[in-house]
This record gives sequence, C-alpha cells and structure tokens, in this order.
Amino acid sequence: MWRDAVLVAAKDLRIEVRAKVALNQVVPYALVVLLLFGFAFDQDRPLLEQAAPGLFWMAVLFAGLLSVQRSFSVEASDGAIDGLRMSGLEPAGIFLGKAAAVAVQLVGLEVLLTLGIVVLFHTRLAGAGLMLATALISTACVAAAGVAYGALSMGLRVRETLLPMLLAPVLAPVVLAATQAWRAALGLSGGDGWRWLGLLGCFAAIYLAGGTIGFGALIEET
Repeated sequence: MWRDAVLVAAKDLRIEVRAKVALNQVVPYALVVLLLFGFAFDQDRPLLEQAAPGLFWMAVLFAGLLSVQRSFSVEASDGAIDGLRMSGLEPAGIFLGKAAAVAVQLVGLEVLLTLGIVVLFHTRLAGAGLMLATALISTACVAAAGVAYGALSMGLRVRETLLPMLLAPVLAPVVLAATQAWRAALGLSGGDGWRWLGLLGCFAAIYLAGGTIGFGALIEET
C-alpha cells in the first residue's frame, strides 16, 4: 500500500510540475483572495488583524477545492481512471498517494499565504509550534476529505459544481477549528489552542481512515 501511495503521489506531482497549474492558477487565486479581503478591511486595521487567521484558512479551503478538482480532472480525461483500476494498485494506496500529492501542494501554498498575511495584514507570528502542527493536521484533513469526495463526484457531469457543495460542509468544522487554534497561537484569543488541535486530529483520523477503507468502492462506482 505504501509503495503504491508513493508511486501515485510521484505521478501526480510530476504532472503538476510539468503543467504548472498550481503555480499559474491556484497560488494567484489564493493570494487574490487575501488581497481582496485586505482592501475590504483596510480602514479597520485591528479588525483585519483579528480576521487574519480566518481569512488564511478560507483561502486554503478555496485553493484546496481547486487542487482536488485538478487532481481528478486529470484522471477523468482519456479514461485514465480505468488505467488506475486495472493497474493492480491498492485502492488505499491510490487514495493516500493522491491525498499526499494534494497535501504537498497545499503546504507550499500555505507557506506563501503565511508570508502574505505577514506582509498585507502585519500579522506577528507567535506560537510557531502550535501554528505548524495546526497547519499540518488541517492540510491532512483537507486533502483526505477532498480526495474522497473528489472520487465520489468524478463520474458526474456536474462534478465541478457538485464538489464544492459536498466538500464545504464537511470541511467547515476543520476551518473553524484551525482558525481558533491559530487565533490562540497568535495571542488573539484566550482559548486553549491545543484543544482545538486535538479536535483537528480526530477529524484527520476519521477522514484518512474512511478514505483508506472506502476508496476502492468509490472508484469502482465512478
């Protein structure tokens, strides 16, 4: 399973490096989201600083949707998904590989977005350990849930519009928990950010376990 996951992740990442879709489309889109919110709240700097964690994770959510759609649009073209089915690869390995590829792209995006909120919103980074742990676990949640629901909607003609409708409610608690954890890490609230991190860990375990177990049935039905 792990060998298959590495093969699938390497394949997806090679495709993205050659196509440069993430660099040319996803990254500019996420940065534009931050810019728009920055202009909207420019006259209220304290409010902008308070809203920075939420804006950051909303941008990550939108970019994650684009990355997942791109990942499965590649498989839908020219019957590539049939090749995956007949390749003998473990379905769990395919799921983990595709989730890992999406996660790697999101981590790179999050680094750029972190620089963006520092420059645009004058956010002071503190609580680096909590911020890093939150980013890694939240990214795993977004990637795992995105790949599972991407497989579910891949065989439908309206998958481009259906995927956001399916995925947004599932990831809403993740965005909320990640935002609260970052607010605590940045000293913007008096709550315990590590409790929110524990909740994120539960979501990540559920999404990863569910996708690993059920991905075979999902791709067989598409």
